[in-house]
Amino acid sequence: MSEARTADGIWDRFWDRGRVSFSERLNRLHSKAWQIGQCSISAGVAWLVARDVVGHPRPFFAPIVAVVCLGTSYGQRLRRVADVTVGVAVGVFLADVLLLLIGTGAWQISVVVALAMSIALLLNAGPLFVTQAAVQGIVIVTLVASPGSAFTRWLDAVVGGAVALVAATVVPQAPLRRPREQAAVVVRRIADLLRAAAASAEDGDVERGLQVLADARTTEQLIRELQAAADEGLSVLRSSPFRRRHIGHVRRMAELVEPLDRAMRNTRVLVRRIAVSSYHREPVPHAYALLCEDLATAVDEIADALAADRMPTDARASLLRLGAATAEVERTSDLSSEVVLAQIRSIIVDLLQITGMDVLEATDALPPPRR
Repeated sequence: MSEARTADGIWDRFWDRGRVSFSERLNRLHSKAWQIGQCSISAGVAWLVARDVVGHPRPFFAPIVAVVCLGTSYGQRLRRVADVTVGVAVGVFLADVLLLLIGTGAWQISVVVALAMSIALLLNAGPLFVTQAAVQGIVIVTLVASPGSAFTRWLDAVVGGAVALVAATVVPQAPLRRPREQAAVVVRRIADLLRAAAASAEDGDVERGLQVLADARTTEQLIRELQAAADEGLSVLRSSPFRRRHIGHVRRMAELVEPLDRAMRNTRVLVRRIAVSSYHREPVPHAYALLCEDLATAVDEIADALAADRMPTDARASLLRLGAATAEVERTSDLSSEVVLAQIRSIIVDLLQITGMDVLEATDALPPPRR
């Protein structure tokens, strides 16, 4: 019976982990749906332009270059266009010359790759430039294409790069909203953890405290997603001139990543300390649990503002009142309780920075705790 329960427990954990993992993969696919559509449409357009406008019967370089330039991220798209286009030109030219001189074969491929990568590095090129020079050299040598069509292949690369460049300037509003939406998710999670920690501190339930701690330890992914959303938003602004008016707002949202990261880390420390207190049967003062609940309410106010596309400056007053309350609350001689109080104050300082205060202003805004 014990072995059966153990097996069931392992299977349940495996099932939960697989379900979460599949959900994360679906979310990732959903977040990249626009880029996938952009790449696929650009590949078709590049083929049509190179075949029907330029007049090349099989312009396979054009869609390849378009997809490589766009990729599935917004970062460095303009640099990719230049790197891929020039890299193709170098690789094609070198391969055509060597094809005339030494023919095709295994050792000829090695020579082409070595020379193409060496020349690219001597030109102080980026990694994508170097790779494309080598790859296109391989394609030309192995296909034994007519040397006279070198300019045609290079022009296909230019067409693909031009289509990618136009497509890169057309981006949706979603990547600019995502940093704010993800910031609201992170803040809401902090509020949930604070509220759960307050309940755990009140009843001293060890199992509940450990469960809250386990939940808190899964929040690192939220911060990574917030950083990725901020980076992607800034990349969109760099690649699309039509979104430049949003640059101030997106940068302000990107600046929230660091204080939110600290606030989440301090929340995890607070949750851990309350769980340890419950395990050792060391009661946390009722006043400290109330501070956690009140802080959760203030954090919800911040999340509401972010979800409504507003900077949470109105929440500053609530945080300052809580900061003053932490200075007046009755102190204890218990180390765990003192750590809980210190973490509450640290979280308030972190959240004040989200409302627009700098770290020194936020630190000075909290009066020193009573002795």
